[in-house]
Amino acid sequence: MGVYTDECRRLLELIGGKENIGAVSHCVTRMRFVLNDPKRADIRKIEELPSVKGTFTQAGQFQVIIGNTVSAFYNDFTDVAGIDGVSKESVKSAAKNNQNIIQRLMADLAEIFAPLIPAIIVGGLILGFRNVIGDIKMFDNGTRTLVETSQFWAGTYSFLWLIGEAIFHFLPVGIVWSITKKMGTTQMLGIVLGLTLISPQLLNAYSVASTAPADIPVWDFGFAKVEMIGYQAQVLPAILAGFTLVYLEKGLRKICPSVISMIVVPFFALIISVILAHTVLGPIGWKIGSVISNVVNAGLASAANWLFAAVFGFFYAPLVITGLHHMSNAIDLQLISDFGGTNLWPMIALSNIAQGSAVLAMIFLQRGDIKAREISIPACISCYLGVTEPAIFGVNLKYAFPFICAMAGSACAAAVSVGMGVRASAIGVGGLPGILSIIPQYIPIFALCIAIAVAVPFILTYFVGRRKLSMAASDNTSHRADNEYIGNKTDNSKCEIKAFLSGKVINIEDVPDKVFSEKILGDGVAIEPSDNILTAPADGEIINVMEGSFHACGMRLKNGVELLFHVGLDTVSMNGDGFECFVKEGDKVKAGDNLILFDPEKIIAAGHPTVTMMVVSDEGNTSNIEFFTGGIAVARETVIAVCERLENEK
Repeated sequence: MGVYTDECRRLLELIGGKENIGAVSHCVTRMRFVLNDPKRADIRKIEELPSVKGTFTQAGQFQVIIGNTVSAFYNDFTDVAGIDGVSKESVKSAAKNNQNIIQRLMADLAEIFAPLIPAIIVGGLILGFRNVIGDIKMFDNGTRTLVETSQFWAGTYSFLWLIGEAIFHFLPVGIVWSITKKMGTTQMLGIVLGLTLISPQLLNAYSVASTAPADIPVWDFGFAKVEMIGYQAQVLPAILAGFTLVYLEKGLRKICPSVISMIVVPFFALIISVILAHTVLGPIGWKIGSVISNVVNAGLASAANWLFAAVFGFFYAPLVITGLHHMSNAIDLQLISDFGGTNLWPMIALSNIAQGSAVLAMIFLQRGDIKAREISIPACISCYLGVTEPAIFGVNLKYAFPFICAMAGSACAAAVSVGMGVRASAIGVGGLPGILSIIPQYIPIFALCIAIAVAVPFILTYFVGRRKLSMAASDNTSHRADNEYIGNKTDNSKCEIKAFLSGKVINIEDVPDKVFSEKILGDGVAIEPSDNILTAPADGEIINVMEGSFHACGMRLKNGVELLFHVGLDTVSMNGDGFECFVKEGDKVKAGDNLILFDPEKIIAAGHPTVTMMVVSDEGNTSNIEFFTGGIAVARETVIAVCERLENEK
C-alpha cells in the first residue's frame, strides 16, 4: 500500500468517483483532472485533505496542488482509481470540451507562444544588458558608456546583437514553426514559410516608414506588382500565414491520392501560402497590428494615460486567470516594432511584483503555518522572477483579499510608470529582473515604481489580513447567534475548551482516518496546525502519555470530561523522533500549559499528515458538548468547544 493510498481513496470519492474522470495527468506540483461534471467535485473537502495545498480550475482543467511529492501521489491515485494516466497534451485536448470558443482561442494562442517564451526571455535579458553597457553613461563624470571606454565591451555589445536580432527580428519563423508543431503538420514547411517573411531580399520592416513609396522594391508580374516588404518582428502576419499553411496542408492531404501526396501537398501548400502571405495576409496582418498598436499607444500617450494605465495594471492579474494575458505579448511586440518601445511590458512586470508582495505579506501573517509556508515562499520567489501563477492560484485567490490588494498596488505602480513615460525596449523579462528590459533613461523611475509595487500591496495585505484573520479566529470562537463565548466571557453553567493548537479547525468527520472520522473513540474536533506546541485546553490532570512515541496523551478536566490528544496520523511509527513531551501521568496542568512539542517537517517528511485530533473519550459530568469548527483558531485563546454541566453540577 502506498503512502498516500488512504488519502487518494478520499480524493477519488470527493472528486466524484472514477466515472467522473475524463482524463488525469500531473505536472511538477499539480494533479490535472478533466472532469466530466466539474460540479460534482467537493472543493472544500478536497482542500482539507492533508496533502492538498489548494485547488483551482483553469483552461477546462481541475487542478489539485500537491507539491514536490505529486509524482508519488499520482501513482497511488491511479492505482486506487484503477485508471491509466495520460499525457499532459491529452489532458489539454480533453479539457477543451469544457471551454467556450473564446477560451479555446486563448488556449491556442497561449500554446503558440509557450514554446517561444524561453527564447523571448533570453532575448529580453540580452537586449536589457546591451542597454546597460551601451546606453547608460556612468563613466568619466557621466559622459561615456562602458562600451565607449572598453574595446572588450564594445565587441561584446556588437556580438550580443547577433542573438537579439535572431530572436526578435526573426520571430515570424518561430511563430509559424510553433503553429505547425501545435497543429500537427509539417514543421519544416512552417520554417520555410517563416523565412520567406524575413528574407534579406525584402525591404526590412523597420525601413518601410522611412522609405518613399516609389522606392519600395516590387515583384513585377506584368499584370500586377507586389511590394517586396519583409515582416521582421511582426506577429499577426506570421500567425495568419501559419494557419493558412496548416489548413491548406490538411485540406490537400484529404483530397490528394497518397501515392503523390509527398510531392503535391508540400508544393501547393507552400506556394499558395507564400503568395497569400505577401499579397493578402501580410498587409492585412500588418494593418490590424498597426491599428491595435496605434490605439493602445494613443491611450498610453493621452492626457488620461495614467487612468488607462491604472485600469490595465488593476485588471492584468485577472487576465492571467482567463489566459487573455497572452494577447499582450503580440501587442507588446507590435508596439516595439512600430514605436521602438512599449509601455505595456513595464506594467506587466510591476503586476508580477505586486502579486509577489501580497504573498510576502501573507508569509509574515502566517509565519507559524508550516503548510502555508510550503506554498507561499516558493510562490513569492517565482512571482518576483516573473511567474505569477503559483502565487495567484496557490495563495492570493485562496484568500481573495491579497489578490485585490495586489491589484490595487499594481494599478498605483502602473499609473506612475505610464504617467512618467517608462518604456521597455524588449519583453520576456518579468518581475524584478524586468528592470533590465527598461530603456536606460527610465530605469530610475521604474525603480521607484518597483518600490510602489512592493510597498502598497504588502502594506494593504498585511493590515487587511491582520483584521480578517483576527476576525476569522474570533468568529469561529463560537457559531452561536448570541456570541456567548466570544473573547473571555464565561458562564458558570458552561465549561470552555480552548484551542490546543493554532490553525484551521475542522470537523472530526473530515479526518482521513476511520478511527477518528467514524468516532470510534468518541466525538471531537481536529486542527490543521500552524504551530508546533500542543497545549492544555483547560485545567485538569494528565491521565496517560504514550511512552516511547510521545505523539499522544490524555487528560481529565475538573468536570470529569476525558480528552485524548493525537498528533498527526500513524505517527506512532516515528518512535518519538520529532516529539518531546513535557508532562507525565498524574501531572496537574493549567489551561495553556505546554503538553507536547512536535516537528511538523519531520512528520511530513515521514509521509504522515500533521492534523491533530482532540477526542472526548468520556463526557464526565456534562449533558452536552458543542464543537465550533470551520475557522482559524489561536492556541490558548479561541474557544473550540463548550461543555454543558449537568443540573446537579451547576
